[in-house]
Amino acid sequence: MLSTMQDAPLSISQLLRHGSSVHGEQEVITWTGEESKRVSYAEVGRRCAKLAHALRGLGVTGDQRVGTFMWNNSEHLEAYLAIPSMGAVLHTLNIRLFPEQLVHVVNHAEDHVIIVDPTLIPLLGPRLPEFTTVKHIIVTGSDTSALQAPAGITVHSYEQLIAGESDVFEWPELDERTAAAMCYTSGTTGDPKGVVYSHRSIWLHSMQVCMTDGMALSQGDIALAIVPQFHAMSWGLPYAAFMIGASLLMPDRFLQPAPIADMIEAIKPTFAAAVPTIWQGLLLHLEDHKADISSLRSVVVGGSAVPPSVMHAFEERYGIPVLHAWGMTETSPLGSVAQCPAGVTGDEAWAYRYTQGRFPAGVEARLKDDDGNLVPHDGESVGELQVRGPWIAGGYYGVDSADKFDDGWLLTGDVGHITKDGFLTLTDRSKDIIKSGGEWISSVDLENSVMGHPDVLEAAVIGIPDEKWDERPLVAVVLRDGSSTTVQELQDFLAGKVAKWQLPENWARIQEVPKTSVGKFDKKRLRGQYQDGDLTVDRL
Repeated sequence: MLSTMQDAPLSISQLLRHGSSVHGEQEVITWTGEESKRVSYAEVGRRCAKLAHALRGLGVTGDQRVGTFMWNNSEHLEAYLAIPSMGAVLHTLNIRLFPEQLVHVVNHAEDHVIIVDPTLIPLLGPRLPEFTTVKHIIVTGSDTSALQAPAGITVHSYEQLIAGESDVFEWPELDERTAAAMCYTSGTTGDPKGVVYSHRSIWLHSMQVCMTDGMALSQGDIALAIVPQFHAMSWGLPYAAFMIGASLLMPDRFLQPAPIADMIEAIKPTFAAAVPTIWQGLLLHLEDHKADISSLRSVVVGGSAVPPSVMHAFEERYGIPVLHAWGMTETSPLGSVAQCPAGVTGDEAWAYRYTQGRFPAGVEARLKDDDGNLVPHDGESVGELQVRGPWIAGGYYGVDSADKFDDGWLLTGDVGHITKDGFLTLTDRSKDIIKSGGEWISSVDLENSVMGHPDVLEAAVIGIPDEKWDERPLVAVVLRDGSSTTVQELQDFLAGKVAKWQLPENWARIQEVPKTSVGKFDKKRLRGQYQDGDLTVDRL
């Protein structure tokens, strides 16, 4: 028996039409350094139509890929909406990839057009001769003089290109399963791999971002989207904001603690999202520079584990709750959010908030041990996390990815345990967990404990070879300027916080923990520094 419901496809063009009409008075606010540039959602809708007409004129007539090499700003939002709505595929290019990785993803995706911010021309320009399919470069703004393109590539000014175009576009009706956007992984283990999102997956994911057990983004919010639009689609915030009628505050290239504090005080966002290093930097800045950040009702942190010390600092000093979330490029990225169960308070609530969160109805999860056996969800038994659902990737673009999936389940590479009521706690990445004397040590737990020390700014833990125990933890720490704290004092601080046999005897003081292109600790590079003898190790 079939239903009597209408079979209307879910599409980005629906979100574009809805947001630019029903929520036309909401705004995308781009920070320009000391002030802001405001564009209403109604105007965004009109500019999207102009951009679609202009792209048609450049030969984007089907599912050609249109790359964006941009900061978070209003023009990038226009590309987010217009490109999928016209039937093409948005390809967000990570501006922090190594040059050879950037060339690989552009050529692998077969980008036809790239839209670039003028401040990023020095990064993109030298690579143009290596692009094999790119025919057009569009520079946002009006001045293209800084970009000299090789033969075969035409350079256009964004504003001049859309000027004179109609602000009405007949958005085509598309199959909801067709590609809308693609994003490549950060490439920490081999070449970056392409994840292709459908109109359907983005639509459903946007609904979850707005739900109370998700990020709870709501109409009237001003969402500060610090997480880059090239990093897992800015965690779905641009589309969710257009769906629900939340304004967007875009930081553009001003991602340092001081301008972030300034824009929060000036614009008064109610919601914000970024990786932990952003919030750690802001906390440090606020110690010596007063700023009113009280407008924030919720801060979502993901990308890597949030040190509990950061969560407590925001809540106790500024009254701002930090919401822990987990996800990855392959999960669109919302996988779980640590919204507390109703009625839970005090220490019990904190225990829930320290986790990576509860899985929503759209994400199924299971754990498997090293032998491939299912692990019970009892809050203690540990295994590798596998997930599936309507916004979870089922493969990678153009490559054999059978080893990344198990009977339709995505192998996340994360190790942890799940409670009976669906809360996930990750103890490590499978490649980062330390096996010492036949027992497992969580590098994440050690890092969080070390970063609880008031003089520690960052701490990253890797396993290093040990003749007796096979592996032992090495803690690389970044201390505050002027700190005289010794490694012995740091080890003493850990006593009672971790099991005695887990206490690390290997320590290295460094200036900065190396980061990946999306701001996570790059333990692969840290291991390389150790193997190359570039780390001075103090052994207690």
